[in-house]
Amino acid sequence: MDDNKILLNYYLFTIPQITVFAGAILGIMLIFNVEIKIALGIFASFYGLLLTIIALLVKRQFSKLPLYRASLLFFVGFTVLGIFLLLM
Repeated sequence: MDDNKILLNYYLFTIPQITVFAGAILGIMLIFNVEIKIALGIFASFYGLLLTIIALLVKRQFSKLPLYRASLLFFVGFTVLGIFLLLM
């Protein structure tokens, strides 16, 4: 089976669960009237960190794929964006 398809299936079954979890955290912060910029910074850094962990779990198998490298770069960038929002 094609490695790109395996990686896409892996992301298809893991990323939605992480999205729901991180979205629930964001919702709870908004219910507790946390400032929007801080809530979005925490959400983005937490979500990016979880996505990065998910990507690092399969690094050994998929590290040579351009799709994996692009997704890992995006996930780390999302974490950095969240930290940037928190520091502003």
